[in-house]
Amino acid sequence: MFDYDFVIVGSGFGGSAAGLRLVEKGYRVLMLEKGREFSAADLPRSNWNLRRWMWLPLLGLRGIFQLTIFRHMTVMSGVGVGGGSLTYGAALPVPPRAFFEAGNWQGLADWCAELAPHYAAARRMLGVTPAKFAGQFDQALAEVARRRGESDQFSANEVGIYFGAPGKRVPDPYFGGEGPERSGCIGCGGCMLGCPFGAKNTLDKNYLHLARARGLELESETEVSAVRALDGGGYRVEARQGRGLRRRARSVTARHVVLAAGVLGTIRLLLRMRADPRGLPRLSEHVGRHVRTNSESFIGVVSRKRDADMSSGVAIGSIYHCAPNEHVQPVRYRSGSGFFRLLMFPHVPGLHAAERLARLLTIFVLHPLQILRAFTAWNMARKMAILMYMRTEEGTLRFESAWHGGLTTRREEGSPPVASFPAATRLANEMCDVLDGFPMAFIQETLFNIPTTAHVLGGAVMGRDVGSGVIDADQRVFGYDGLFVMDGSAVSSNPGVNPSLTITAMAERALAKIPAKAAIAAGRAVTRSSAADTADAAQAAPLPG
Repeated sequence: MFDYDFVIVGSGFGGSAAGLRLVEKGYRVLMLEKGREFSAADLPRSNWNLRRWMWLPLLGLRGIFQLTIFRHMTVMSGVGVGGGSLTYGAALPVPPRAFFEAGNWQGLADWCAELAPHYAAARRMLGVTPAKFAGQFDQALAEVARRRGESDQFSANEVGIYFGAPGKRVPDPYFGGEGPERSGCIGCGGCMLGCPFGAKNTLDKNYLHLARARGLELESETEVSAVRALDGGGYRVEARQGRGLRRRARSVTARHVVLAAGVLGTIRLLLRMRADPRGLPRLSEHVGRHVRTNSESFIGVVSRKRDADMSSGVAIGSIYHCAPNEHVQPVRYRSGSGFFRLLMFPHVPGLHAAERLARLLTIFVLHPLQILRAFTAWNMARKMAILMYMRTEEGTLRFESAWHGGLTTRREEGSPPVASFPAATRLANEMCDVLDGFPMAFIQETLFNIPTTAHVLGGAVMGRDVGSGVIDADQRVFGYDGLFVMDGSAVSSNPGVNPSLTITAMAERALAKIPAKAAIAAGRAVTRSSAADTADAAQAAPLPG
């Protein structure tokens, strides 16, 4: 007898979707999340409020934003009940067609066709709509597109934000009154601080809210340390609950486990369990491999205009498709949120260290006053426009267990991830012309060409068998009945766009193949369903409201 039918590790996009769909199917479900649960009053109004914004528990910081530095990349991720939805910019695009026809999952299914209805379900649940509140930054990017003769390639972004009457509280507008009260977006630019005003469609306002109303049990500040296969089937999930010296052991059993702790959490756990004879020693050798980014480049443009205000609007309100499989989006923080000035340096392009160093020294010699103004700009969030350039370029890394219990990276197939792209530099220079600005970048990008990513993916990719992947096309772990992966670890190609909608749609598809608990009595196994069962489940997957 098991304590639960399912234990879900993590409360991000995949985990939250799993929580709702599984309780709707009649299962008893427990969700474990290592981060805090945040009320509107708990969320920071500025990223200078490190205690509420940054996740660094060794220093007593238990906020929503985590910055993890590796040798080959720097990863930005979210922590807390709602996972990455708390701190992401709410951009929810569908990837280009090339995404569905490349990577490790190529040929395992007709992904474009099979995922289409699940993208529609995810869009409805997450309230996807075109962004409003085009600010100075969006207008500047539109001007760059106009000067290039490509105005038709610039448009409002698809975002998960409620654009009702600004600041006005209204009953749930999405789920027939089952959801929480909402407030219309005020265009403050603070989406990535957690949105204390209730306009951003974070997971605690849709999937998680509805799941808890239907019986999902959720325990926050509970970090899973082990998942052990039991003799005869099922799993024991071991965790530490609480904070600091007051942490206590927590152990439960479940017939099924869904790993949805984000790439860093899930891959760290899988690698640890593969090395543990009492854990999951039969896991594929592909665990930790085929890790991808969206080939991002972040370049800030600090405007010298006195009336510049780059902070107004939604966090990522527009998009410019500057080339096939390449685009750039403006990223903003709320006024007064200038923490990233501590990590910035003049932007210099170039793949080789000597080349970048020479250019950097030249800039310091020729433009000392511009550098000084950029570093000392008052209210950096108002003055700095951050360009997030992305492209669908392959090239992968590998995660391995580190001596300190965390993860380390190693280069793998294809060209290595880099921070310097000529196309991104050209766009930044053109934006400087429009805004009378100076280009800046993260220190590690300028000095070491180490890219920063908000979209790390892979590490538990799909394959045809245990020799080619970690999970099958239905996101079931090879060799372990009842064990699933439903987060960014399962994304097996480079989408080139924010993957949140894709993670949700993939989870919706995998969950639609799990029959209702009542059907188990009729002889169907949770991890096996016929094509007819799959079609019926996808057709019947309930969408509240």
